[in-house]
Amino acid sequence: MSTPFIGVDETLPVTEVHDIYPAIDPAQFVSAQTFAGKVVLITGASRGIGLETALQYARAGASLTIVARKQATLDESKATVLASVPAAKVLTYAADVRDVDAAAGAIKATVDAYGKLDVLVTNAAIMRKYGTPFASSDPRGWWDIQEVNVRGVYNYVHYAIPELLKTKGSIVVVTSSGAQVRLPTVSDYCISKHTLGRFVEFVALEYPDVKIFNVHPGTVATELNVEAAIPFPSVDPPSLAAAVFVYLTAGKADYLSGRYTSANWDLTEVERDWKEKIVEKNALVSKLAIP
Repeated sequence: MSTPFIGVDETLPVTEVHDIYPAIDPAQFVSAQTFAGKVVLITGASRGIGLETALQYARAGASLTIVARKQATLDESKATVLASVPAAKVLTYAADVRDVDAAAGAIKATVDAYGKLDVLVTNAAIMRKYGTPFASSDPRGWWDIQEVNVRGVYNYVHYAIPELLKTKGSIVVVTSSGAQVRLPTVSDYCISKHTLGRFVEFVALEYPDVKIFNVHPGTVATELNVEAAIPFPSVDPPSLAAAVFVYLTAGKADYLSGRYTSANWDLTEVERDWKEKIVEKNALVSKLAIP
């Protein structure tokens, strides 16, 4: 399709990164065991970014609940985590994130097993193949993207909030630069991620004691991106996104709570050069701005 991708250049003018750098290096949290005694629940944890996130939190001392649709893949993910961190505590919970009762059950099972919840990472998402305008595709498929990507996040945040208020915990909502980009033939995915950005803003307003981050994980060669055939090169390792999640939920950049953040931004530069303006102007949220 010849229509340009609108909004690709709408980003902070900071150094673009595609690998782990010193400020976010997970080694600092591993050596300090920053998440020892902490409990982390991750959806979409059977592969890619979700599995790497589980590994990094486990290495930093966290007890885990990992959620995905299939028990078999969860068992494989648990084995991968235990191979890296033999003493790790890993609870598996097979569920479709669209299932409201299952979301409640996953949170309850976590609290029953560990006594609390400190961090929620909502990573589960789907995307259809790039290239077909929405009026030429199945409307049920278009809406299914909203069900998984929006409702699936809402379900877990809804049931996690009461527990996170007790621990003054954190949430990472894995979104996408697609929330900001107008990408023809991907309206379903882009709209779902844009919706999540506004949802994050409301959570931050209504529950200020819970830190919530809206994070683009970079362009990672996950099965999701490969199957969708999005015309952007996959240049980022899943470890970059996972490192950013751990960094944010370790309390290193609470001023970004309620805002959009990209794993491709050098967060050292963001804090040094942009923090004051971001806070003063209430930036990195969806709003009308007149230059």
